Amino acid sequence: MSALQAGQVLDKRLSSSIRAACRLCLYILFTLAILPLQILAVLSSTKLKTYIPVFYHKLCIRIFGIKVRVHGKNAKKTPVLYVSNHVSYSDISILGSLLEASFVSKAEVSRWPLFGQLAKLNRTVFIQRRRSFAADQRDHLSRRLADGDNLILFPEGTSADGVHILPFKSTLFSVASQNEHSKTLFIQPVSISYTCLDGIPISRVLLPYIAWYGKMKLVSHLFTFLGLGRVTVDVKFHTPIFSSQFKDRKEIAEYCQRIISAGANRSSYGRR
Repeated sequence: MSALQAGQVLDKRLSSSIRAACRLCLYILFTLAILPLQILAVLSSTKLKTYIPVFYHKLCIRIFGIKVRVHGKNAKKTPVLYVSNHVSYSDISILGSLLEASFVSKAEVSRWPLFGQLAKLNRTVFIQRRRSFAADQRDHLSRRLADGDNLILFPEGTSADGVHILPFKSTLFSVASQNEHSKTLFIQPVSISYTCLDGIPISRVLLPYIAWYGKMKLVSHLFTFLGLGRVTVDVKFHTPIFSSQFKDRKEIAEYCQRIISAGANRSSYGRR
């Protein structure tokens, strides 16, 4: 029996449909209430456009029943390029609750119902996967950093299973190695690990109901996730680096992957 099949057997015991429905209703009501505020903040170009998303994501993780344990310190400089592994859609609210930053996301997300609109209001940078767009996208990211905006990058290009970290794509690291402010641009690696469910260490059997990856259906996975108990997540902020310390973007990507993988492995040590 595979881990996913075993997880499906346990699903009825671990995931409550009533809890999921209540959390989903709370999330939708809260989101609809705060949307007009963020729209006004973005249109008026006030600092609220960065503060409101942090407040929003803090409330979201409370609604979702997520407990975040932070290790290390956020660089708290501007601009910062945060580089993180990617396990699930919940990573967005977890990091969003801790950082005044915008995400770098694949272009498809902009077309998702509700989530696409939320991403746009958080001033997300949407990127195309085709190589012909690489130079323009790098320039756009450079302008955002030059304006003092912090960005969050998931260099795996997609979410993974929570056990393995996929190879980092080095293309977008060129924004760090070729940025005119590269000597003062902080790059901070961040590790995310989902470690406990109701205080009990999360095994590989249970990870498929937290990690969202492969061909999993978003709606059904989200409903199952919302029905789980209290999920504990460890977020490790590693020592910031300057891009000028490295020869090229590939070296930056390799360094970040090594540091982030080590941090995630330490948090989930002993997982079976």
